[in-house]
Amino acid sequence: GNGNSFQSNICSKKEWKFFFRFLIMFFSKKLQKFKNIKHCFFSRKNGFSKGDYESLNCGLGSSDKKENVLKNLEFVSKNIGCKKEFLVTLNQKHTNEVVCFRSEADIKNKLVGDAIVSKVKNIGIGILTADCASIFFYDPRNKIIGCSHAGWKGALNGIIKNTVQKFNELNSNNKDLIAIVGPCINKKNYKVKKDFFNEFINKNRENEIFFEKTNNENYTFDLRGYINSEILNLNIKNIENIEKDTFSEKDFFYSYRRSILNKEKDYGRCISVILMT
Repeated sequence: GNGNSFQSNICSKKEWKFFFRFLIMFFSKKLQKFKNIKHCFFSRKNGFSKGDYESLNCGLGSSDKKENVLKNLEFVSKNIGCKKEFLVTLNQKHTNEVVCFRSEADIKNKLVGDAIVSKVKNIGIGILTADCASIFFYDPRNKIIGCSHAGWKGALNGIIKNTVQKFNELNSNNKDLIAIVGPCINKKNYKVKKDFFNEFINKNRENEIFFEKTNNENYTFDLRGYINSEILNLNIKNIENIEKDTFSEKDFFYSYRRSILNKEKDYGRCISVILMT
């Protein structure tokens, strides 16, 4: 499925009402069936940031004005339905490290890692992206949620496998898991060189199927395809893709690669959040 975008006008507080009216959000049809799950792949629309960061930049690691990013994060927490201090994101480093929240005592913000698995209710766990994919996981049987940051490096080095492994440690069966792959850069816009191609081929010859040669030294890479194959290899069949291209849909998404191409000094980050009530 493609997921559905939706213009939200659900906030009763006057100060937020204007912003919510024009907010573009992307949802999973599979997750929308669960009353105890709130989630959203937020677009870049309708925040407080200016210039290259316009407007819902949620990346504290960017060079944006900190007060604007904090306002954006508060806006997101209100929308998802948690206190701003209960919206938890990571210090993402393209690792394969997974943070686990078994109880409220485990919860800390900005831990180093690239995935969170959580059994704790009313805590929004979030991933920041600008071409990489955010992936949501949910085990409805055991009531466990997860989110992963999957760029090429994290995906190649096992962030998806490690996230699912953490679910397994909490007695989750892969057959019960639902996986939602969010917006990310489309294959046709993900241009890479031979050394990049070699990293994947050296890991597994079969990875060749995710590349298309454009000339002697250049290829395009199918990040979404690679992520889906990693999920399927873990015997997770219940998968949904939010088929949006962060590179070409500049009105809706930040893109690291687009900002490089346009010689912009920096770029914003979109946020994706999942919460269990």
